[in-house]
Amino acid sequence: MEKPVIAVSGTKPIEPHAAHTRPKSNAKVRNFRQNNLVGYLFISPWLICFIVFALIPVAISLVLAFTDYDILSPNTGQFIGLQNFHRMFYEDVRYARSVTATFQYVFFSVPLRLVFALGVALVMNAKRRGVYWYRAIYYVPSIIGGSVAVAVMWRQLFGNNGVINAVIASIGFPEVKWLGNPQTAIWTLILLAVWQFGSPMLVFLAGLRQIPQELYEAASIDGASNWKKFLRVTLPLLTPIIFFNLIMQLIAGFKVFTQAFIVTGGAPLDTTLFYTLYLYNRAFVNYQMGYASAMAWVMLIVIAVLTIISFKLSSFWVFYETKEG
Repeated sequence: MEKPVIAVSGTKPIEPHAAHTRPKSNAKVRNFRQNNLVGYLFISPWLICFIVFALIPVAISLVLAFTDYDILSPNTGQFIGLQNFHRMFYEDVRYARSVTATFQYVFFSVPLRLVFALGVALVMNAKRRGVYWYRAIYYVPSIIGGSVAVAVMWRQLFGNNGVINAVIASIGFPEVKWLGNPQTAIWTLILLAVWQFGSPMLVFLAGLRQIPQELYEAASIDGASNWKKFLRVTLPLLTPIIFFNLIMQLIAGFKVFTQAFIVTGGAPLDTTLFYTLYLYNRAFVNYQMGYASAMAWVMLIVIAVLTIISFKLSSFWVFYETKEG
């Protein structure tokens, strides 16, 4: 049924209540803008820092990636197109080594850290006396794990005259050049990464505490062993937490820098020359900012692609309680 129209002589037809709805809508818009203004004022410190120290530098690095900008050379900054990327993929041998070392580190350190963290979380989830103190103690390595002091300590432990070689010599085995051998150098850094399991452990522990105990009781009534409970109850319900830890540790693995910079410096034979370390050398040792910016954008794209792939594959093995079926 059509709405009645009120016509006034010399004017256009006006729908009923149109004059009353307009001021209300204007008041809503005005209140909405005022509320948004208050919100923007509260987040303005973070927003300004994000724009100045993150967004603008990222935009500048994108521009520099297509130039030959060199800090020490006054006549640089010329647009060279894709030459930095061509040099990176086809001419730079050390770049290929850094990619290999980084993927090897990520491929082994991330799964080992997650498995170790999950195992410790299962132990810490048990109700026993003093368990809260044990949780705090096990989390300490992750608090100080990325510091320079811990990296220096790790270098001393695995040095030629370090504690590890002293223990090996005391039981009659020959000493090992852990940091000087291309076969073992990267494994010392992987072991350091596994030792820093505190953060994923706490996330796993929080996930374990959310699993209903009724499910374990029902499994016990059905005669399931502890291993069956872990496979059939714990793991399926913990897959969202595993996926979250996997994404976070994957990103952190590609960004590893301090450990290699302090412990090995990329030696021996570039077996520990991780991507970020080589990027740092190009930018702040060789002062090739254009080339380093191109490297940074390649790493950003690789991490983004791997993250997207991980999210696509998660539908096959990650189970959420709200998902139907």
